[in-house]
Amino acid sequence: MKTIIAEKPSVAREIARIVGATKREEGYFEGGGYAVTWAFGHLVQPAMPDGYGVRGFVRDNLPIIPGTFTLVPRQTKTDKGYKPDNGVVSQIKTITRLFNGSEQIIVATDAGREGELIFRYLYLYIGCATPFVRLWISSLTDKAIREGMRNLEAGSKYDNLYLAAKARSEADWLVGINGTQALSIAAGHGTYSVGRVQTPTLAMVCERYWENRRFTPEAFRQLHIATDGCGDDEVVKFSSSEKWEEKAPAMELYDKVKAAGFATVTKAERKEKTEETPLLYDLTTLQKEANAKHGFTAEQTLETAQKLYEKKLITYPRTGSRYIPEDVFAEIPKLLAFIGNLPEWEGKIQAKAVPTRRSVDGGKVTDHHALLVTGEKPLFLAKEDNIIYNMIAGRMIEAFSEKCVKDVTAVTAECAGVEFAVKGSVVKQAGWRAVYGEEKEETVIPGWHEGDTLPLKGSSITEGKTKPKPLHTEATLLSAMETAGREIEDDALRQAMKDCGIGTPATRAAVIETLFKRGYMERRKKSLVPTEKGLALNSVVKTMRIADVAMTGEWEKELARIERGELSAGTFRREIEAYTREITSELLSCDKLFGSRDSGCACPKCGTGRMRFYGKVVRCDNEGCGLPVFRLKASRMLSDDEIKELLTTGKTKLLKGFKSKQGKSFDAIVAFDADYNTTFVFPERKSNTSYPKKRK
Repeated sequence: MKTIIAEKPSVAREIARIVGATKREEGYFEGGGYAVTWAFGHLVQPAMPDGYGVRGFVRDNLPIIPGTFTLVPRQTKTDKGYKPDNGVVSQIKTITRLFNGSEQIIVATDAGREGELIFRYLYLYIGCATPFVRLWISSLTDKAIREGMRNLEAGSKYDNLYLAAKARSEADWLVGINGTQALSIAAGHGTYSVGRVQTPTLAMVCERYWENRRFTPEAFRQLHIATDGCGDDEVVKFSSSEKWEEKAPAMELYDKVKAAGFATVTKAERKEKTEETPLLYDLTTLQKEANAKHGFTAEQTLETAQKLYEKKLITYPRTGSRYIPEDVFAEIPKLLAFIGNLPEWEGKIQAKAVPTRRSVDGGKVTDHHALLVTGEKPLFLAKEDNIIYNMIAGRMIEAFSEKCVKDVTAVTAECAGVEFAVKGSVVKQAGWRAVYGEEKEETVIPGWHEGDTLPLKGSSITEGKTKPKPLHTEATLLSAMETAGREIEDDALRQAMKDCGIGTPATRAAVIETLFKRGYMERRKKSLVPTEKGLALNSVVKTMRIADVAMTGEWEKELARIERGELSAGTFRREIEAYTREITSELLSCDKLFGSRDSGCACPKCGTGRMRFYGKVVRCDNEGCGLPVFRLKASRMLSDDEIKELLTTGKTKLLKGFKSKQGKSFDAIVAFDADYNTTFVFPERKSNTSYPKKRK
């Protein structure tokens, strides 16, 4: 008998059907000479510090660097510490029996770094010696599974993939465990979680927040003129090339322009511009566009794409490539014909013999090619599923359509010594822009030549203000993570920078969600805003290597080298251990940054501790209580006296100057609720209406 192990029960069920394992047993399917079992994510993980005899957060225990990591069944956190998950332990027993009783193991976990680690950790934990081979597929269609089963690959082919995954797992453990304990010890209160990827990501969010908040808008003026266009009622509007900060010189020039009555063309250029088709989606690009266009979170997009993959509707979603190889390109005409028959895309497929080849490059495909639909009919999809499916289908149509070709005109004119400019374009070939109707935006410029005189139909002056860079959204944060904080608009250059990004397409969504769960940032509409806790953490670590985006990006590059066999995992491990010792010492020494002072008030919750001021939070010094009261409430800082009043009486007087998330000002009393959380209390409005007494 052979045992096949999948990553999830749903995938195991599909594989079992294909191989004839139709008999359902406890924790597996059996039949046709196969047992098909499953994991549910990581069943086995490196032990927490208490697995090495280290308990609690103790300065003298740091850094914790195990000589060899101990693997244990996945644990759950309880009041008394960590304990093994009973369901996990039961499934491991089933898998152990099947593995040890088989002639061969077929590894069918997801074909990527984490999928490989899920199996290898389990194999090591069991101490199994049964030989294994790899099922490596990019979709879960019946055809792909059957083809993959006919072409099983040696398990050893993916040893480097496992070593890279193991190096990533151990690096995250070393940096995360030691960094978190060291900073929490230095703070003397609360738990401050830090990590190899999450802390640099938080740093980018905080940096953009302060850049936005500290920005001082500057006023500017710009002049405009209008002249006759191509049609009877059409005008062409020019804008001045220069902008003026001062009002007086701008008004002076405006008066001269207004009085002039005409402008003279100084330059007229016409050229054909070709816009290349967009590349196919990888996971990160799909997440960015789903966030920008539909408000999806990165995690939401990944979960939806994974669901579509398991329904056999799209190829493997956790891909970092936007290209396909030649053998997949051969299937594209058939897939495009399939998409063209779907109601949403009827009439959108251009009649063309050969699809455009911009997204075809086998050398740029690593583990998995770009996202494609599979040709399975998408029936009865939920709204979110349908949106993501059609984004992938639509992008395929765009990627394999003709280029967009435009005639672009740029004209410069002079009036009263001021230079004015205008640009226009006319679409000659809509190409891929026609898929979503983006080709209709046209500005037609008459056929002017240098020296032509243009009579003015009007002139105006506008005032504006410079704007700061907007707060990060999940879309822009994913871009920043992809390029290690470098803002790169050019798609090709961004692709080249991917090896220096932080996180991987598969993990970035989880990193962002971790920052929410830790209370370091929050969503305000589409914007990502650091919390007081997040800003406090970043203020302590922002100059340290733990927050260095570029360095973390370099580590991701080294992990990719391990995967390719160009760097030994041992070399990387030694680098991480040295770094762990460095940041542990660095974080322990920052206790001076967490200075505190007595508020003069007892803790209202436990009654035994003292409330102490720590920068922007007041906290009980009783470790068993630790009641926090944050100063910042609705964009207003509570003063020392207001805090003391709250602590002693349970509420403040009526305070002014709060602002809602919509920017509206309001007045309120800050009070404790029954659980000693702070809440707003709004006094009843007094009626100003007086009613006359009724006559008897």
